[in-house]
Amino acid sequence: MQALVYYLLLPLIYLLSILPFPILYKVSDFVYFILYTCLGYRKEVVYQNLRNSFPNKTEAEIDAIAKKFYKHLCDMFVEVFKTLTIQPKNMLKHCYFHPDAAAIFAKLADENKSAILVMGHMGNWEWGGNTFSLVCRHQLYVIYHPLANKYFDGLIFKMRTRFGTRLITMKNTYKEMFAGKMSLNTTAFIADQTPQPGNAYWTTFLNQETGVFKGTENIAKKLNTPVVYGFIKKVRRGVYEINAELLTDDPASIPENGISEMYTRRLEKDIIEMPETWLWSHRRWKHKRPVEVVE
Repeated sequence: MQALVYYLLLPLIYLLSILPFPILYKVSDFVYFILYTCLGYRKEVVYQNLRNSFPNKTEAEIDAIAKKFYKHLCDMFVEVFKTLTIQPKNMLKHCYFHPDAAAIFAKLADENKSAILVMGHMGNWEWGGNTFSLVCRHQLYVIYHPLANKYFDGLIFKMRTRFGTRLITMKNTYKEMFAGKMSLNTTAFIADQTPQPGNAYWTTFLNQETGVFKGTENIAKKLNTPVVYGFIKKVRRGVYEINAELLTDDPASIPENGISEMYTRRLEKDIIEMPETWLWSHRRWKHKRPVEVVE
């Protein structure tokens, strides 16, 4: 059944990938109508997350952000398939580095230093990986979870690695990073997902008690690898700018949970400034802080 679904959808996926952008966004508008208006995809989760995160906003303001979010989500859905056929020159027109961000990675490369890139689900993180691999001297590794459907997993693997990015499964992260520590590379962690409560660093994020993955910080400290925060800003429809900030070039000297806190505060700031481009449909706060955990 998995194979049947995959091969039935594959021609449609490739058709989407070759559509001119103006037509592609007409498809996105249609998907938005189905997803938001007809199906109400995860509306309860999205609206509750927004209300809890922005308690001072009116219901009209929450509704406006939610609609913008769904439109952005649909744009990203169709944009991702462009990776199958888009040419590098065109990719860089639609997703590019801010000069200051490019300078950070250029300086690290000049010093023969690898990096850990920590990000949130903002903008179009898939296109961000493509652009990084096309522009930067570092070999980019991305941490990922394989899909249950092996056929679609293969397709996603093909899209993510087309421009030179390499993938690391979550369970092999430290082993592969340790093995490659002598080479010039950047490993990207999209670290705003939901960790198990007992293994998390707990802090306040968007007005809510929130567990933060400690793995990114722990690996950075073990390898003493510079940590860079990345933010993909949506400039306009179909155009994104990669921004970056060096959080520390000496993780071993940072107090425990300091890197996690720095990253969380930067992400929070960017979400507040451009809330519609974060992934509000994710059940980010499904876990509560365990009573026995004291920070």
